[in-house]
Amino acid sequence: MAFPFSMPVYEFTALNKAGKKLKGIIDADSLSAARQKIRGQGNYPVTISETSARAARAAKTPFFSMQLGKRVKPQDIHVATRQLATLLGAGIPLVPALNGLIEQTTNRSFKTILAQIKDTVNEGNSLTAALSDHPDLFSRIYVNMVRAGEASGSLDVVLERLAEFGENEHALFARIRAAMLYPLFMAVISLAVLFLLITFIVPSITSVFAGSQQILPLPTRMLITASSFFKQFWWALLLILGAAAIATRWHIGTATGKRRWDQIKLTLPGFRDLTIKTASARFGRTLASLLQSGVPLITALHIVKNIVDNVVLAELIEEACGELEKGKSLSNFLQGNLWFPPMLVQMIAVGEQSGSLDKMLAKAADSYEKEVESKILAMTSMIEPVMILSMGLVVSFIVISILLPIFEMNQLIR
Repeated sequence: MAFPFSMPVYEFTALNKAGKKLKGIIDADSLSAARQKIRGQGNYPVTISETSARAARAAKTPFFSMQLGKRVKPQDIHVATRQLATLLGAGIPLVPALNGLIEQTTNRSFKTILAQIKDTVNEGNSLTAALSDHPDLFSRIYVNMVRAGEASGSLDVVLERLAEFGENEHALFARIRAAMLYPLFMAVISLAVLFLLITFIVPSITSVFAGSQQILPLPTRMLITASSFFKQFWWALLLILGAAAIATRWHIGTATGKRRWDQIKLTLPGFRDLTIKTASARFGRTLASLLQSGVPLITALHIVKNIVDNVVLAELIEEACGELEKGKSLSNFLQGNLWFPPMLVQMIAVGEQSGSLDKMLAKAADSYEKEVESKILAMTSMIEPVMILSMGLVVSFIVISILLPIFEMNQLIR
């Protein structure tokens, strides 16, 4: 579904009946139509100017995901969601509340989209329908939770949960990215130093042995061969590595490659536990939020299967939906499954028996999020000493390879 930007978008300043100056954005077929529309709202237009609606097309920030848009930040959406929940909770009608959001928003692209949403609602459509016109900005989770909130009359509560859910997930991944940043930086610097050392510095040192008549030690010959290869074919090596990376990325982008990669992540030693617990945390957190908002279990599971970001797990959740429709419980289906931890299954069983499945899932998600964060921190803390040790071994090999023929020459002189 594309953005509905067929009509021009206008920025305006106007005066209301009390003489207060207002600013906003409105879409209309023409400048005169925009002026009439503003007057129809009971305001007197002062200035009207057409603005580019193409900026809103650049706002492609999938909600609750790691793909960041060019113009709208996830934090903009979290803040707007919380503000809208506060305004609705204070008894302010939806359209005036959206007007308040538009006035407070400083991001021009997001302001344009909010104006589109407000106009859609003002025409008699639901907020769910208005949000559905922007699928690249508001995910299925967001739209379905809003739909449940409108149906139950608790839209402010649902929006508050959405804001909290988005902020918690964003904060978790921000901490993970921050923990990974330093090790990745160190790895890049280390590889660059080794490359420069072997390609440019070592050849100038080993050239001293070129005219020597003695048989060089094996480590020295290995170093000279490697150094010569890197010096002559470093560009070819970079091309091969780049082509391999592009081919791998393309293959993972296909259905077969994606499934194979997801299967590897679930079975690879050292990453298996982290992958399963990350998926369990996301599964529990998302499903709990949907259930708390009044979304039926089977509908919620159909949404969650696209959030776990793993084809194998998505197929399993799809199968679980079919079993639930036959009357089987979720915990019985997941019992003994390799990809769902026993603790998660037990908490689901307790939640089903006590009628508090959403609370049990939220507690399980809290536990797994903490485990994932601590596990990543532990892994990143090990990367630095491993890199230092690897660098030390390579440099030691280079030094020994250079010193061995020098020692042999000294023995011959004696």
